[in-house]
Amino acid sequence: MLKVCNVNCSTGLITINGLSHGLKGFGGRGIIAKIMNAEVDPKCEPLGAENKLIIAGTLLSGTGVPTCNRLSVGGKSPLTETIKESNVGGVAGGMLADHGIRTLIIEDLPKETAWKILRIKANGEVILENGDDVAGNNTYKAVELLKERYGSKIGIMVIGMAGERGYKNSSIQVNDVITGNPSRAAARGGMGAVMGSKKLKAIVIEPALKKSKPVYKDEVAFEEARRDFIKVLKEYPLTGKEGLQKKGTSIFIDFTGSFGILPVNNFSGKKFERLKEIDSNSFVEAVNRNNGKIGIPCQPGCTIRCSNIYNDKDGNMISSGIEYETIALIGPNCGISDWDTIAKFDHICDDLGVDTMETGASIGVAMDAGKIPWGDKEAALGLVMEMVNGTDFGRIMGAGTKAVGEALKAKRVPTVKGQALAAYDPRNLKGTAVSMCTSAMGADHTTGPTGGAPVDPTKKEGQIELSKERQKGFAFCDNSMCLYAWVVMQKPDNMSIPARLLTAYYGDEWTPERMLRVGAETISLEWDFNKRAGFSSKDDRMPDFFYTEKSEVTGAVFDFSEDELQAVKRLDT
Repeated sequence: MLKVCNVNCSTGLITINGLSHGLKGFGGRGIIAKIMNAEVDPKCEPLGAENKLIIAGTLLSGTGVPTCNRLSVGGKSPLTETIKESNVGGVAGGMLADHGIRTLIIEDLPKETAWKILRIKANGEVILENGDDVAGNNTYKAVELLKERYGSKIGIMVIGMAGERGYKNSSIQVNDVITGNPSRAAARGGMGAVMGSKKLKAIVIEPALKKSKPVYKDEVAFEEARRDFIKVLKEYPLTGKEGLQKKGTSIFIDFTGSFGILPVNNFSGKKFERLKEIDSNSFVEAVNRNNGKIGIPCQPGCTIRCSNIYNDKDGNMISSGIEYETIALIGPNCGISDWDTIAKFDHICDDLGVDTMETGASIGVAMDAGKIPWGDKEAALGLVMEMVNGTDFGRIMGAGTKAVGEALKAKRVPTVKGQALAAYDPRNLKGTAVSMCTSAMGADHTTGPTGGAPVDPTKKEGQIELSKERQKGFAFCDNSMCLYAWVVMQKPDNMSIPARLLTAYYGDEWTPERMLRVGAETISLEWDFNKRAGFSSKDDRMPDFFYTEKSEVTGAVFDFSEDELQAVKRLDT
C-alpha cells in the first residue's frame, strides 16, 4: 500500500493513511499541485500555520527504474508567494519508497520553540524527536551529528542556518549516495524557510527492516519495459557514456556560451571572452588535476551519472555536485572563470542551505550596481559569507535577487515573479524564456526547456506552441522521473516506454497522450492556485531590460506581447 504520512507540528499528531483516490495517477509535482489546491489557502502567509510543506515521490518510486526515486518538495513559496515545486535527487526518495511512503505532509506551526527531527524508524514507525542539539549548525555538521545518532546509512533531508533564519532563498539539502554529503538541493523558492518555520531541522529515514515491495499488475511486462528504459538511456548521446557521464552538466556551457545563451555580467547580453577557461574541457581538467571524479550518480541505480566530486589541491573534497546552473550564474554571470572559486561557492551554499542559482544572480546584480567589482572572486565569496554570518546585507542576500536589486537600486534585476532567472539569456533561447515567464513558479527553466528544438531560438516563430508542449511534457516528468531521463523519453519513438512501465505497474492503461494530460492538469492546477493568490497575466513577463537591450551576440531582444504569452495557457488537455 502506498502511504501518505501527515505530521501536525502543533499537536505532534502523526497519521498514516493510504494514498487517496484523488492522488492516484499523480506523483511528485502533481501530488503537490493537487494537495495545495485542495487544502491550502492561496492567500496564506508562506511561513504561517496554513502553509504546508509537501514532499512527494514519483509515480515510479521504489520500482528500480533509474532516476525515478527523485523527490518533489513544495508548498507556497516565501520567495515568490506562488505555488512551488522544487525537485531533488539523493538517497531520501528511494528510502522513503522502501517504507512505502509516497508523500509526507508537514502542517501547522509548533506551539513550543524546540527544534524537531522527524524520524522514520527502521520498523516504519514515524516519530518527532528533539533536535535542539542539531539545530544551530549548517548542513554538513548537522549531517555528521545525525549520523552519529542514527547511523551512517540513513537518508537525510536537512536545512542549514539559512532555513532556520527564514531566508527566502533557503534550500532543503539531501545526502547523496557516493559521499553521503548534503550536496543535493531542493533549492528553488525557499522551501528551507518553510521547513524552518515549522521548527523541523531534519527528516531522518532509517533503512527499512522490511522493504515495501511494489505490487505490479504485470511484473514480466514491467521488467521488459524497465530494460528498454535503461537501454535507451545508455544509447542516447546525452545520457550515455560520452555525454553527462564524461563531463557532467558542464557540457551545456559549450552550447550556451557559443550561441549567446550563457548569462554574462548580469544578463548584459555580452559574449564571454574567456569561454575556454570555463568550458567542459577545462572542467574535466580541473576535476582530474586534484584526483576528483566525474560520472558518479546522486542516487542509487542511476545510469546517467551526471554528478562529480571536486577536490582542492590537497585532495580534500570541496563539492560533490557542481552543475551547469551554478557554474554559469556564479561564473560568467559574475565575470568569474575560476573553478576553485565556483567549487567553494557551491560548498558554502550547500552548507548554509541556499539556492546557488538565486545567490549567483544576486551577486551579479550587486556587481552591476557597483557594490563589488566585476570578476572579483574574493568579494563574491565575501557576499556569500555575509549570508553565513547574518550581517545586515547578508540578510538582504538571503531574501533573494529581487531584494538585493531593490536595496541597491539596481537597473537590471533578472527575476520573474520574484525568482531569479535560470542561466539562459531570454533573448537567445526564447522558448525557454516563454516557459520561465508563464510558469506558475517564477523563472523555473525546468518547467519547459526548449533547447535543441528544431526552431531558431532567437526568433519568435513556433516558440509559443513549443513552450506549451514542453511545459506539459516536463510537468509529467516532474510526476515521474529525472529531467535528463525525460529528455530522452519524450522522443516520439521512446514515449511508449514510460507508458508501458506505468501500465504494467498500475494496471490501468497509460498512453503518451495520458501522460501529457497528467502534465497539463498539473500545470492548470498551479495556474489556478496562483490566480486565486492574486497573480495575473501582468506577472507573466520578463524584466523590462530584456525587451529593450539587444543581445550583443545576436541582436535579439525578448519581444513577446502579453497576449502572445497568455496563449501558452490555452492548453489542449
